[in-house]
Amino acid sequence: MKILKFGGTSISNAESIDRLTEIVTDQRKEKEPLIIVTSALGGITNQLLEMASEAEIGNSFDRPLKEIEDRHLEIIHELIPAKRQNPIIMQIKLYLNELEELLQGVRAIKELSLKTRDNILSYGELCSTFMISGILSQKFPNIQFTDTREVFLTDSQFGKAQVKLTETQENIQKLFHGRSSELFCATGFIARNELGQTTTLGRGGSDFTAAIFGSALDADEIQIWSDVDGFMTADPRMVKRAFSLKEISYTEAKELSYFGAKVIYPPTMIPAFAKNIPIRIKNTFNTDFPGTIIHHNTKKNGHPVRGISSVEQVSLVNIQGSSLVGNSGFSGRLFAMLSRYDINIILITQASSEHSITFAISPADTEKAKRVLYTEFEMELLTHKIDPPKIDENLSIVAIVGENMNHTTGISGNLFHALGRNGINISAIAQGSSEYNISVVIERNNLAKALNVLHEAFFLSAVKTLNVFYVGIGNIGKTLLEQIKQHKEHLYENNALRIQMIGLTNSRRMLFKPEGFEIADWESLFEEGGKPADLDLFIEKMKKLNLPNSVFIDNSASEHIVSYYEDILKSNISVVTCNKIGNSGSYDQYKRFKNAVRKHGVDFFYETNVGAGLPIIKTLKDLMISGDRIVKIEAILSGTISFIFNNFKGEEHFHSIVKEAQDNGFTEPDPRDDLSGLDFMRKMLILARDSGHEMEMDDINMQNILPESCMTAPDVASFYQELEKADTHFEKIKKDAEAAGKVLRFIGLMENGEVSISLKAVDDTHPFYALSGSDNIIAFTTERYTADCPLVVKGPGAGAQVTAAGVFADLVKVGAE
Repeated sequence: MKILKFGGTSISNAESIDRLTEIVTDQRKEKEPLIIVTSALGGITNQLLEMASEAEIGNSFDRPLKEIEDRHLEIIHELIPAKRQNPIIMQIKLYLNELEELLQGVRAIKELSLKTRDNILSYGELCSTFMISGILSQKFPNIQFTDTREVFLTDSQFGKAQVKLTETQENIQKLFHGRSSELFCATGFIARNELGQTTTLGRGGSDFTAAIFGSALDADEIQIWSDVDGFMTADPRMVKRAFSLKEISYTEAKELSYFGAKVIYPPTMIPAFAKNIPIRIKNTFNTDFPGTIIHHNTKKNGHPVRGISSVEQVSLVNIQGSSLVGNSGFSGRLFAMLSRYDINIILITQASSEHSITFAISPADTEKAKRVLYTEFEMELLTHKIDPPKIDENLSIVAIVGENMNHTTGISGNLFHALGRNGINISAIAQGSSEYNISVVIERNNLAKALNVLHEAFFLSAVKTLNVFYVGIGNIGKTLLEQIKQHKEHLYENNALRIQMIGLTNSRRMLFKPEGFEIADWESLFEEGGKPADLDLFIEKMKKLNLPNSVFIDNSASEHIVSYYEDILKSNISVVTCNKIGNSGSYDQYKRFKNAVRKHGVDFFYETNVGAGLPIIKTLKDLMISGDRIVKIEAILSGTISFIFNNFKGEEHFHSIVKEAQDNGFTEPDPRDDLSGLDFMRKMLILARDSGHEMEMDDINMQNILPESCMTAPDVASFYQELEKADTHFEKIKKDAEAAGKVLRFIGLMENGEVSISLKAVDDTHPFYALSGSDNIIAFTTERYTADCPLVVKGPGAGAQVTAAGVFADLVKVGAE
């Protein structure tokens, strides 16, 4: 025997009831007995509650009553031939006439008792079940309509009556004795007390009805048909990559259901658990999908966590004070009082000092809890033995559940690391000694983020998704987008890293897609779907989305964008930038960035600030982390200046080499922007700060290469005229160096806490002697890498390709953290 329960979403219209018929037909192929338990049509129970409330205050309920009648009649007309409709329609009308009389009575006396409300609600199940039994009778003439009030006996706790299991099971066994080959269609949710008065079983009561039938008749399986593909690893409305679970244990199902997974009502499993009857969750609208089976002997699925569940809205109550310490009766008194006032506790935790007790309750109970706490503990509050209760609202609970968590080390660590890494603060923690469930209370606005973070950590640990917000689509920005597009699949397959582009902006337009967009389509999307640029709005939307593993990439050279860095970092969003202005601004700003990174556990990567694609910042940090001490840093960190002095030899004139550098695209439109050394100074300042020196730009001793007349020339043409006039000056410097067997190099030096940049002549013992082209070079002299053999990093230090590659490497590094 099988028990099939269909919820309201599975029987909301003629099409869905047609599917129910197909399901029942398929299940009857083996001629085994079936009991079909049905709820009210989708939405009807809520409609009945609203009608009862309207009647209580004297309002009309005629229109919704007519709507209920029309819904049932429409289904009957569509699914039952006209000649067979009359008896079913007559019974539906009879039920609705009784319902109307009840509502008229409520309106007359303007009072709605729980007993009357239960009676009103029963008509949703009666109408739907009788109608469905009539529809099924076309294929199964011997089907029996069963009003569960004939067999289900409860107490008189109207609204959520407790079933008297022994008597009810005996009644069921008597009713079904000798009728093992038949088909029954039974109402869910409703029962009666010993006086014959209608009661209801509360939320999920139809599930419970099905389980009690299954237990009483030793069913082979209980099937719960709804609109979901069984239990899922997380709420699919919030976690797009959630997937269905093939099987879970009774304990796991109970824990997940208790913490918000509205797939099955937790008490449903008690009768099934007692008889070891499997419960299968199936989707009426996806019948081929196997769904989830709940049973005892589940297999390990490769994950220590079986599922992640949540309660979207809770309030957290904290009581603390000296009266709690060592007072063995306080907790009992507190919980007895909450029980007395029907305040359900969702989660509880207590400090080992016994100085405080914290518990979570439904927001609907918040004011009542506050009122009764002040009343019950009035004396303790007046004598300051306990502090006034502190109640925090707008909170949520997230719970990770799984029997495999038991004695598995590192689960809590992974949980807290994943949440902390994304800036999700935990207000309370609870874990049972069984280790099947770890629950945390967090701010409600972080719920979706927390679910996605934990789902990735426990179920998709092989793949990490970075949600990218991108500023700057110039030469470097476009090159980086192309590099990401080319290597996206490689990163996914070989580095388990998924890059999801969410936002893209420049000074003109911006594109924002919360669900992400394909990098390959960025240009057409940007032009066709982009909005006018608004950096304030772009940053605000990025923060408001609150996505896990968010990364802000700055490919600009804008001081204005840098002004947002601190706020972005404090919003738990990592920053990757090639913009030097941020780290070379004031030292106070530099420290604020570093403090925000440290406090909020995010990344701030800027390798390209100093050497484009060269690993200069990384090398410096690795040396310092390993305990080495920096003695001296020598560097040539300008590709333009490197090219000029590497080629200023023999018969070449200085002004012609500068012009050649400009013609080759190595300089800015005005070469003085490069030859002024400002960019070089910024790089040396960043190196000095990352080496641990508190330094400002003014502290750097910079030797000007160019005569004053060149720097003050009114335009580029005049600059070249003045530079040509200075040929004698540069020629003498070159000849003096060549005469001594040396070459000219413009070198930055950090030593003894001081930084200078000057033109030097170096011989063939110096690591910079053989430098060629436009390469950058840096030499680290440390306690381990001595002056005789410094650590040298050399290579291209400019250009869109290598700079974009450096930013790309930093982005991948965020994914590896």
